[in-house]
Amino acid sequence: MDDEVNVTYVTLGGHVEVDKYRYVYFVIMFTAFILVICCNSTIVYLIWTHQNLHEPMYIFIAALLINSVLFSTTIYPKLLIDFLSEKQIISYSACLFQFHVFYSLGGSEFLLLAAMSYDRYVSICKPLQYAAIMKKTTVSIFLVLAWILPAAQIAVPAILDAHKKLCSFILNGIFCNNTVYNLYCVISELHTVLDMIILINVALLPVLFILFTYTRILIISYRSSREVRRKAAQTCLPHLIVLINFSCLCAYDGLIIRLESDIPKPVRLIMTLQVVLYTPLFNPIIYGLKMKEISKHLKKLFCPVQPK
Repeated sequence: MDDEVNVTYVTLGGHVEVDKYRYVYFVIMFTAFILVICCNSTIVYLIWTHQNLHEPMYIFIAALLINSVLFSTTIYPKLLIDFLSEKQIISYSACLFQFHVFYSLGGSEFLLLAAMSYDRYVSICKPLQYAAIMKKTTVSIFLVLAWILPAAQIAVPAILDAHKKLCSFILNGIFCNNTVYNLYCVISELHTVLDMIILINVALLPVLFILFTYTRILIISYRSSREVRRKAAQTCLPHLIVLINFSCLCAYDGLIIRLESDIPKPVRLIMTLQVVLYTPLFNPIIYGLKMKEISKHLKKLFCPVQPK
């Protein structure tokens, strides 16, 4: 019976003193989850309800924030259950599903940021052609591809992993990310090659494309009027900040499997929590404060002008 349970379930061994701090952890993460839902949903609601925000740039922002909500929903409910449970376990099939959704939505984040950078490039560098290029059909295709491409690619290793032999049943994490690989007896060269191809397709190529488009925007803006430079800074800076923030957290997630033995458990817990806390809370704040039109509607929503 024990062997059957071990084959079916994986212990999440990345928690630190859950018995002692379970209610502290729960309150902090529950509060964070509510904030993530409320902050992201508020911006999406404003974009949905205001006609002047029905432009490609704001639609991509709404998609990015919806992606953050989906990303958080994949992680937070299970975390909250684990904080209140005596044992922090997850079935292996559920672990693979969480792994798949976690990295699919992470890849979607990069592709959505790439779509946003292209939108800004066309708007600033080819303003006369903007309406013809960034049509509703084009935006819809970008959105569909941003969610389907990573999901389809990451499904391949997830399906292959379902039949792998496990030599360990303790995961050194608080949710199923790439630390899942430490459970396997053997990781084949084919698996490693597949992971590298997926990483290039859903992360490296989008980042290189974003850097290329923003370099072009920078060159065009530098040669143009002050108004063009102001517009470029106002609309591109939030995207760049979000990209840098997300890329740094993804780099940590990619390195953790190699540095795992060198990182103290509490530090690893704090850094892992930042991956699921920082971006979903950071994105709506950045776009709410830095995007002029969104900021204006936020002020009207929360500080309506009182009639005289």
